[in-house]
Formats: sequence, structure tokens, C-alpha cells
Amino acid sequence: MMSNFLELQTQRRSIYALGKNIDLSKAELTEVIQNAIKQAPSAFNSQSSRALILFGQESDDFWNKIAYSELEKVTPAEAFENTKAKLASFAAGVGTILLFEDQDVIKNLEENFPLYADNFQPWSEQAHGIALYATWLALTEQNIGMSVQHYNPLVDAQVAAKYDLPANWKLRAQIPFGSIEAPAGEKEFMADQDRFKVFGD
Repeated sequence: MMSNFLELQTQRRSIYALGKNIDLSKAELTEVIQNAIKQAPSAFNSQSSRALILFGQESDDFWNKIAYSELEKVTPAEAFENTKAKLASFAAGVGTILLFEDQDVIKNLEENFPLYADNFQPWSEQAHGIALYATWLALTEQNIGMSVQHYNPLVDAQVAAKYDLPANWKLRAQIPFGSIEAPAGEKEFMADQDRFKVFGD
């Protein structure tokens, strides 16, 4: 019998067919996301993760204006129709989470703990990954789909300017979320013997 945690891990998938058909309010969704990030562990309890949570028109504008305009500059014309369709699918959801890592936190740790200075950047990426995964499972528990996109650094300047973000917030991922309008396909796994080694009694 699987535990609830393993059930959530199994249920969690990248969902690209998003919609707005969810029961939770904006306040309830915000609470789910904030709590997931707040409870995620980080090295030295650095709490370096930051989040911008966009709903409604703000989320639409991120995909259909900011991401659109930046990708139009770098995408070959013959490929841009597919890019437009992808961006529209992200905008079809309820909202978007932009996840950042606070570089001032990392810099302060490097200065205050010089013995570990070389580790704080990779530890920050670990904190980011944990916060992201915690958010993914929290939304999965609410039967809300999401995927993880990486259009940084293309969109960074426009996002920072529009929302007057501190220069020390470094964008790491963009997360469209919403109702699950179509399930993900089957997931394949590599052989356990190629992935794991177990030793000891």
C-alpha cells in the first residue's frame, strides 16, 4: 500500500493542457503556494527562495506580452507559430508562479561562512529545487496541474521592471498552473539496476 506521499509523487506530472476550472479561490491558492515554499528546507535555513504569484490578466500578460515579445526576437519566423501556441497554453491556466533565488542571501552567507563559500550557490539551487517540488506536490494534492518552464534570462529584465523587483532576485523558473484539462502521457523509467546501488547489511 502506497503512502499518501508516494501517491502524490506518482500523481505529479507535467501538465500542459491547463484550464481555469478549479474550486479554490485566489486566496486559497496563494496560501497553498506560500506554505509549500515556506516549509521547504534550505541550507543554513537561508530561506533564499522568492516567489511572484500572478493571477488573471497579470499571468496572461506574462505569457502573451513579456514572454511573447522576447521569444519573437529570437525564434525563427517559421517556428514561431508553435511557440505562440505553447505560450497560449500556459496562459490558459489560472496563474503563474515565478520563482527566484535571492542573491544577497547567498552573498551574505559566503561572506559570513567563508569555509563553505563555494557551496552556497549550489545549495541555493538545491533550495530552489526543493521549493519548486514542494509547490508541485502541494498543487497536485489539490488536483491542480502545472509545468516548469525556463525562459530566463530572456524575460528577466521585463519582469524586474514591471514589478519593480530587487536586483538581487534572480529568476530561476516559471510555473503555469491551472485545472487539468488533459492527462499527461505514460511515464517511462530507466531500469533500477542502472540507477541505484545498495550496500550493507
